[in-house]
Amino acid sequence: MTDSLFEPTVRSNVLQLHSPSTDWLSTGFDGGRQRADAAYNITVPEGWTETDLAGYVDRRKADTGFDADGPALLTGVDQQHARRAVLDPVEVVVTAGVSNPTTLLPASRHETDPSEVDKRLRPGTINIIAGTTRALPPGALANLVAVVTEAKTATLLRLSGFSGTTSDAVIVGSDPSGEPAQFSGSSTTVGRAARACVRDALTAALDSRYEVAAIPESVADAEYGCATTVGSTVSEL
Repeated sequence: MTDSLFEPTVRSNVLQLHSPSTDWLSTGFDGGRQRADAAYNITVPEGWTETDLAGYVDRRKADTGFDADGPALLTGVDQQHARRAVLDPVEVVVTAGVSNPTTLLPASRHETDPSEVDKRLRPGTINIIAGTTRALPPGALANLVAVVTEAKTATLLRLSGFSGTTSDAVIVGSDPSGEPAQFSGSSTTVGRAARACVRDALTAALDSRYEVAAIPESVADAEYGCATTVGSTVSEL
């Protein structure tokens, strides 16, 4: 049986995923843990230069009539391209843009890192909001971020050759009143479903966003690419 956690509403490019009294953990600008009734994914306009992110989010929520507290993510992708996947006790919503892709090259590659040229925020972004109807302890909720990120990376590498973008973010949520689940690893019910949902929602979101325009074939071809080419010093302990 497939459970549903989110009640989605989109107004003026603000997506609210309503989910009462959910335990959230966010890697976004207002990240960390909180219990709240919703999570948000908000599209910013082209040429956006806002620096007071919390104030901006509050204004956008107020302008669209959303008053529930909750973590928020920002993206340059229109919410019409958001895609949702549900499996068993997990639900995932994804928006995906790869105008600012990033990849991790072997340390032997000594190429110029484009991020050194232009450090301005380029909100292309892959935003993932994943929730489960199971009640997860803090460690399992944090681990779900890792499970979701691994699934995103594996899917992106298969579809594009990139490991992510320079501004990706994840929110995960758990229903504290749900059936307890001690773990969220890839072999658990929650982890297995999360991996499948991320793969499917991300693939569909990219298909929607790039139905006409092509996904860049390399970091060099992207509008705002970034390749990590620096090497570290490795030693025994």
